[in-house]
Amino acid sequence: MKRNILVPRGSQSTGTPRQRRPHTCASRLTAVAPVLGAALVLVPPTVAVADSAPVGTAPAASSNQIRLPLMPSSLTSASTACTKPSKVHVDAVPWAQQSLGLGRVGRYTTGSGITVGVVDTGVAPGAERLAGRVEATGSAAGDCVGHGTFVAGLIAASPSPGGGLSGVAPGARIVAERGTDQVGTAGAAAVAQGIRAAVQDGATVVDVSAALPARTQELTAALAFAADHDALVVAPAVPDGTVQGNGAGGSAAAADYWPAAADGVLSVLDVDINGARAQDAYVPLHADLAAPGSGITGIGPAGSGLYVGNGPSLAAAFVAGAAALVRAHLPELTAPQVAARLKGTAAPAAVPLLDPYNALSAVLPTTRPAPGGSSTAVHLAAPAEESGSARRAVLLGAGCALLVLLVGAGAALARVHRSRRAVGEGLRRRTT
Repeated sequence: MKRNILVPRGSQSTGTPRQRRPHTCASRLTAVAPVLGAALVLVPPTVAVADSAPVGTAPAASSNQIRLPLMPSSLTSASTACTKPSKVHVDAVPWAQQSLGLGRVGRYTTGSGITVGVVDTGVAPGAERLAGRVEATGSAAGDCVGHGTFVAGLIAASPSPGGGLSGVAPGARIVAERGTDQVGTAGAAAVAQGIRAAVQDGATVVDVSAALPARTQELTAALAFAADHDALVVAPAVPDGTVQGNGAGGSAAAADYWPAAADGVLSVLDVDINGARAQDAYVPLHADLAAPGSGITGIGPAGSGLYVGNGPSLAAAFVAGAAALVRAHLPELTAPQVAARLKGTAAPAAVPLLDPYNALSAVLPTTRPAPGGSSTAVHLAAPAEESGSARRAVLLGAGCALLVLLVGAGAALARVHRSRRAVGEGLRRRTT
């Protein structure tokens, strides 16, 4: 069971980067905040479920506002109409993609060849920017809520021709598995079955949007199945929404949520454009990484318009996309090594901030070889056995060198002798 940190909330930042190594992710959060805050206002529609209330402070209002409909995490009841198509389009690059530096990662990989499982409300196979790259069968091929399609778009949506929104790994494929009922309520049995099915369908990264209050044997077995097949599971450290928004009132005590609290699962927390969280947000006992999760722009199951969403499940999607990039760029890494690389290259903070570019470009120290393993010492080759002729040639050369030395020494002694005799004769002449 993971035990590590308490997560800062409210206006408090998630940490100030240390001067340990160059990172740009944390600085980009503060760099884009005043610019995007003045240009883009993301507000929910008139009717919205309490479960989907904004998690962070919305960007400040301006005269040049763009209003996006809210993408809910679930519907209020089975009689609630499905999420309607959005008619709003945004050409600008969203703040989350800017803060993650996604414009630079394409030089390394787009995630092509990697399959990411999305265990959520289903994914619409015909969703714009995902069409042709979604495998979904049964109930997972329908997404009345829209949240699963929204999450899949954050992971793998292809960029629009004029720029703007793009998924983290636009070359990756999506396999959709349902982890909820038709209105978006998650259950341990459905999540466990979704994880197993995604791994069986070839997913090497599995993104789970649920954060359940308790673990079950079925869920534990599904996570073990994923680990045995070298699949990395990514999940939000806490549920979407706020404590007050879900009727509890006040602030929640720190707690574990599953599957994120299980060993081997990469747990993710959400931050807003200022790197902070709401006072009434759920708090985990531990989180491995933080990523954007408030005021997030994404696609829906129908139409070409965009939505705004909130919550740690969206932050987990960004991390899952980054995991797909690493698995494509460094295919020799195992699932635990991919998780370690994402954590080791994150920007330093109370909860380290995801940095996809650094995860792809950084050169990390290698581990020492195990005892008895191969050595990295340099070994010189043994000299070749000498033949008889070679040995005679060496002796002849040595003899010649010695003769030269003797001749030179004799000549030097002769010069010294002549010099001394000349000095003696000169002294005799002076005394006579």
